[in-house]
Amino acid sequence: MAYYIELHFHTAQSSHCGKVSAEEGVKQYRENGYSGIVVTDHFSKKERGGPEGQEWNQVCDRFLEGYYAAKRAVEGMDFRVFLGMEIRFPHDENDFLAYGFTEEFLRGHPWIYMEELSDLMEYAKKEQLYIAQAHPFRSKCSLAAPDYLHGIEVYNGNPRHQSHNDLAFQAAKEHQLGMIAGSDFHQPEDLSDRRTLFAEMPHTEQELAEMLRRGAFTIINPRGVL
Repeated sequence: MAYYIELHFHTAQSSHCGKVSAEEGVKQYRENGYSGIVVTDHFSKKERGGPEGQEWNQVCDRFLEGYYAAKRAVEGMDFRVFLGMEIRFPHDENDFLAYGFTEEFLRGHPWIYMEELSDLMEYAKKEQLYIAQAHPFRSKCSLAAPDYLHGIEVYNGNPRHQSHNDLAFQAAKEHQLGMIAGSDFHQPEDLSDRRTLFAEMPHTEQELAEMLRRGAFTIINPRGVL
């Protein structure tokens, strides 16, 4: 068996820039032969606000709306929805995709997006998370310290941005980091023909992160270019 899983997916419910509801997005991916998605809605002070005047659990509730809407949409279907995030820290506009955490982890780490990438890596070591930098060569972004990364998104399929995927690919090779691909889905036209193929279907977020760490997947690149 072969399973396509989307690793970079945003919802209208939980990302301000998302233009497609979780339900419609899941439908689009199912119709295109996918077996699962990771909901990676934006998680940052810019997106969610700071601690002044709001409680962390309420921030988490709003962040999880898209994820739970996607899960409800596929109840009883042979399609998996995993929890992820695209986190940004306050000092720059770099974004990082995090995999392998649970809702309990999220609620147990208040204001995690007010910390630093180095802190996230320390959590990753304890919790066996996987951290990849998203589109590191896009405008206003820069490659983070490789010691704080497991991988780099070497193909970002968002058609409205120049992500310089060729530079991301070269950086991953140079620093011996893992390589992942994602559609960066926000709008209906964003579903990319670069697909991530798994020989086995992970059953939990932790299993998915472990497979990413092992490189137990293949990036399908039909045009042979980044």
